[in-house]
Amino acid sequence: MNAVGVIVEYNPFHNGHAFHLKAAKEAAHADVVIAVMSGNFLQRGEPALVSKWYRTKMALLNGVDLVFELPYRFAVQKAETFANGAVSILDAACCESVCFGSESGDISDFYQTIKFLREQQQPFEENIHQFMNTGASYPKAVSLAFQQLSDSENYLDLAKPNNILGLEYIKAVNKQKSKIRPLTVPRKNADYHDEHFASDTIASATSIRKAIFSNENGKKEIDQYVPEPTKQLLKEYLHHYQIFHQWENYWSYLQFRLLHCHPHELREIYEMEEGLENRLLAAALEAGSFQEFMQKVKTKRYTWTRLQRLCVHILTNTKKIEMTIHSENASYIRLLGMTSRGKEYLNKRKKDFSLPLVSKLSSCKDPEILLDVKAARVYSLGLPNQVKNDMIRQEFKQPPIFIE
Repeated sequence: MNAVGVIVEYNPFHNGHAFHLKAAKEAAHADVVIAVMSGNFLQRGEPALVSKWYRTKMALLNGVDLVFELPYRFAVQKAETFANGAVSILDAACCESVCFGSESGDISDFYQTIKFLREQQQPFEENIHQFMNTGASYPKAVSLAFQQLSDSENYLDLAKPNNILGLEYIKAVNKQKSKIRPLTVPRKNADYHDEHFASDTIASATSIRKAIFSNENGKKEIDQYVPEPTKQLLKEYLHHYQIFHQWENYWSYLQFRLLHCHPHELREIYEMEEGLENRLLAAALEAGSFQEFMQKVKTKRYTWTRLQRLCVHILTNTKKIEMTIHSENASYIRLLGMTSRGKEYLNKRKKDFSLPLVSKLSSCKDPEILLDVKAARVYSLGLPNQVKNDMIRQEFKQPPIFIE
């Protein structure tokens, strides 16, 4: 069975994702679609709108056959680390190809850009340092450094987030000497960061979340942009758990963590740079909300995304040593859900997997999975008290979801 891999967050699953799945399956001539999906906290340093179990159901009901969790150690990370972890799982699960959406939509642009960057490595790195010394953030410095060196239309626009991620997926494939074949399809209609609905049927996840949180009518406004299973599951989640997750649900916990910790303890948190802890502490004393806190701490040098990731690590008390003692690649594959076709694939291929397959949490002895458990417990803190324990128990008791 030919499997194509996709690397996703589905926050939430929308029509653009449905288009991507269909295009990926066609481009790869695949029988099975395998998704590596971030858990409850995401790459941009945000809590997912709904839990990983509900997003797994969305994926399975909309065309994915197997969902594996991208461990916390890779999910809440910069693009390079995120890509390495995800590609290592797809490779271990015997995927023939990986297909990602990009602003470019042309795989040759990626290879030409990688070749160019390899040939221009030294001046490229020097340019990055120069721009960072002027106060630019690292992503901005990378984009400016590349623009300064390149004038060809055959290279990627490195200011675009999906181009950057796609580049890192291919670099991860090369680095791991994987036989996976990278494929890309163009993103349709909406840009990754769009906050407003740009077409009649496809919108960014950002604009969908903004509509959901803006007012009561927001839940109706998104109807034309998400498939029916997503609508029903969002409605069901809200009915049972009473909220959708956002940073403001966790602000009091983050503020407590910051004000409770001594600066030298904060310096041990992953991604904390020396001196930044003092800025965070000062802002935590004054801010009345997460939004206000972020506005106080953001600078040109530290992007909103970078600071949000740091806040997640503070919230989960994730130390530098916990994130750096492990290999750059995943050490297990955790199964969140499958369809009957996905189950057939596992029956035929799991003996060839190069990493252990975890379907029951209690059977996994890998210490790395404790980070996932801790993240799941912290995620549950954003819920009302009467349903908080439901989610904590689910992490241990929920078997892989099966959709006929």
